[in-house]
Amino acid sequence: MDVKKILAMCDHTLLSQTATWDEIRAICDDGMKYGCASVCIPAAYVRQAAEYVSGSLPICTVIGFPNGYATTAAKCFMTSDAVANGADEIDMVINLGWVKDQKWDELLSEIRAVKTACGGKLLKVIIETCFLTEAEKVKLCEIVTASGADYIKTSTGFGGGGATREDVALFAAHIGPHVKIKAAGGIASLQDAEDFIALGASRLGTSRIVKAVKNTDNMKEDTY
Repeated sequence: MDVKKILAMCDHTLLSQTATWDEIRAICDDGMKYGCASVCIPAAYVRQAAEYVSGSLPICTVIGFPNGYATTAAKCFMTSDAVANGADEIDMVINLGWVKDQKWDELLSEIRAVKTACGGKLLKVIIETCFLTEAEKVKLCEIVTASGADYIKTSTGFGGGGATREDVALFAAHIGPHVKIKAAGGIASLQDAEDFIALGASRLGTSRIVKAVKNTDNMKEDTY
C-alpha cells in the first residue's frame, strides 16, 4: 500500500502526561509535512496548536481521557471548550463501569450528548477493548451506531492493551454503514498499519508510523 495513503489515515498522536509545547509543535510539523489525517494532542494545547497550523492540519483532542468516568456534564463542557479552542475532532472515552453495569441507555445518552456538544465536528468513541468481553464489544458497536457518532475506536493506549486485528474485524462485522473504525494503541509498523486498514480501519491512532517513515527517509539521505 502506498505510504502516503497510510499516512493520510494516521492521527499522529502525543498524549503523554509530560508533553511539552516543543514536542506538540514538532508533531504538528510532522503532521503537516507527511500529510497526516490529524494530530491528536492534549486539550490544553488545542488553541495553541490550532493557531500554529492555521488550518493546514486538523486538530484532534481527547475527552474523559483515559479512564472515561468523568460525568456526562464534564465531558460535554470539555468537548465544547475544545471545539471553541479550535478542535476539529473529538475522541471521547466511554464510562466502562456503565458497561459492566449494563447501563446501555446511559451510555447511549452520554455519547449523543457529547456528539451534540461537538457542534458538527467529528466524534470518535473509545470503548477500550482490552477491558471488554466479546459480547460487550458487540453491544457497544450497536450503541455507537445508534448514537450518531462518526467512529468507534479501539483503545486509549493507556489501558494495558491496544488495537488487535480481531477487534477491528469484529467492529467491521457489527457497526452500521455510517460508522468508521479507528484502531489505536500498539500500531508500530507499516505492516501493522496495512493489516488494520485491510480489516476495515480508516483511521490509525499512532505516533510510530511517522517515526518509521522519518527513519526511512533519514537512512535514504545518509546513502547519498
